[in-house]
Amino acid sequence: MTLESGNRDTFPKLLLGHALGRGDHPAIREKALGIWQSWSWAEVRDEIEWLACGLARAGLARGAHIAVIGANRPRLYWTLTAAQSLGAIPVPFYEDAVAQEMVYVFQDADIAFAVVEDQEQADKLFEIMPQCPKLKRIWFDDPRGLRKYAQEELASYETLRETGKTFAGSHDGFFAAEVARGTGPDTAIMLYTSGTTGHPKGVVLSHDNLIHASRAYAELEGLRDDEEVLAYLPMAWIGQNLFSYAQWMVVGFRINCIESAETVVNDMREIGPTYYFAPPRVLEALLTQVTIRMEDASWVKRRLFAYFMDLARRVGSNLLDARPVSLADRLKYAIGNIVIYAPLKNSLGMSRVRVAYTAGEAIGPDLFVFYRSLGINLKQLYGSTETSVMVCVQPNGEVRPDTVGPPMKGVEVRVLDSGEIVLRCPGLFRAYYKNDAATSEAKDADGWFHTGDAGFFVADGHLKIIDRARDVGKLSDGTLFAPKYLENKLKFFPYIKEAVAFGDGRAQATVMVNIDMQAVGDWAERRAIPYSGYTDLAAKAQVAELVRECVEKVNADLARDPKLCASQIHRFVILHKELDADDGELTRTRKVRRGFIGEKYATIVDALYSDADRCVVEAQVRFEDGRTGKVRAELHIIPARTFAPERVLAAA
Repeated sequence: MTLESGNRDTFPKLLLGHALGRGDHPAIREKALGIWQSWSWAEVRDEIEWLACGLARAGLARGAHIAVIGANRPRLYWTLTAAQSLGAIPVPFYEDAVAQEMVYVFQDADIAFAVVEDQEQADKLFEIMPQCPKLKRIWFDDPRGLRKYAQEELASYETLRETGKTFAGSHDGFFAAEVARGTGPDTAIMLYTSGTTGHPKGVVLSHDNLIHASRAYAELEGLRDDEEVLAYLPMAWIGQNLFSYAQWMVVGFRINCIESAETVVNDMREIGPTYYFAPPRVLEALLTQVTIRMEDASWVKRRLFAYFMDLARRVGSNLLDARPVSLADRLKYAIGNIVIYAPLKNSLGMSRVRVAYTAGEAIGPDLFVFYRSLGINLKQLYGSTETSVMVCVQPNGEVRPDTVGPPMKGVEVRVLDSGEIVLRCPGLFRAYYKNDAATSEAKDADGWFHTGDAGFFVADGHLKIIDRARDVGKLSDGTLFAPKYLENKLKFFPYIKEAVAFGDGRAQATVMVNIDMQAVGDWAERRAIPYSGYTDLAAKAQVAELVRECVEKVNADLARDPKLCASQIHRFVILHKELDADDGELTRTRKVRRGFIGEKYATIVDALYSDADRCVVEAQVRFEDGRTGKVRAELHIIPARTFAPERVLAAA
């Protein structure tokens, strides 16, 4: 098959093409109760026709919005295509969003219909229904816990499917005619931004936007229809939507829906994905698991691991990019591959990965190099929801940890005098839904999209991202302060899960730290340090010293950076609780809401910039059952050693 396929300018038309030309090929798999189930393209086509007919019978009209809420499940993917077949617009939600977070989107998009995964999601919608009077119908996939629900608005997916199947049988040609009415410029989906600075905005993306972006990546990487792709990230995130839905429809490879978040690594090992996409937080979590296992290994294994990983960091990327490497190092690396690298890749489920992407936020250079040193072709790309993730990507042979590559074909990128990146591309969104003011602010009269990111081009045409433009600041002496850069360097250490840096307009940089409960808990148990939970563990003096070592290693590294040597961290605090999206401290994509945290924990920030060695903090938290309460703790302010800039040492 070719990537360019006539007038297949919408996802439903692409579906019909796959079903017609290769209907018996597997299209999607799902692991349920430990068993992988598979559907062919012809079976998927039938399921989507029946679902579309059922939705049409229920009253879903062209241009209307329908909510899709849950984890990656075939029936939720089919709902996307079924809605698009009718000219309706799916609006995916983050499955971990609390009920009240959904209210604004339901009201903003006038959503009347929803297809949800299970009881948890249905309960959320019943909770907000009084605030969302237009919501009339809810269909569920998983019936567990819903048997005795009697609300007239609720029905099973099977009921909807059977209604549609009956309708299709008596309205021959209805589905095909509806699909034929669709065109490339039609809206394909609406994805809401994470809302780091206020209400989320509905990003309106057309079929043309997403299909063009998907084809550009497919042609660049030579993607084939026999690729195996794991579907495990939130459906509401543009990265998941592009790589596991849009590209699935364009290329025709297989997507595999995991059983649960807890089984993702095992599912990866079973499937062996060839094309992989992960945000830095996922790669950080995998590395933390590796580090924990090595800490528990024997002395001999730890020494072998350290020796061969040092070698891999030195020559692994060069081998991957076909750069010169001495024969002796090649032989050592081959031995390392037998005893360390290949088993490690297998344990991560990455043995068959041909190309892997990371995006969503900046990745720490050390983390990036770790994966490439193993022979995993991990590359950075740059994009956003508004650009259909289509801006920059690193070509093979030109991969570096400090850039995101040159602009893709058809993409124009400029850097303004202020340092902000602006661009134009075929994947650029149409508008923010019902928000002309925000659209005009983001897209100027000449069609340039103002990204809000700060960066610059290096000599070979690669783009380097520094931080969000609004977050890049200066210390009081006028030197550069890039908080995200500091945070990423800290998060490379397995013991640090989150970090929030402060320093703009101040004399020095400081940070708040979240420890990684799994990694630090394992570390504490091996040293017979008792603890009762996160708050108790975070307050241990031994843990403070552990984190201090990490901070001081970052400071030593910063001392070698002429632009950021003044941003060394002078004081830090280990927070008494984990930062949580439910408490408003993180977005649903786990981006730190630095401004909100600074206001919420103003007492801690003030203490970091005083002579105090401790402070008392009280904050409201939301518990798992939805209740709210307050947590009070005394936190220690911990000083960290800083280092003279390397250029000063050299001059001496």
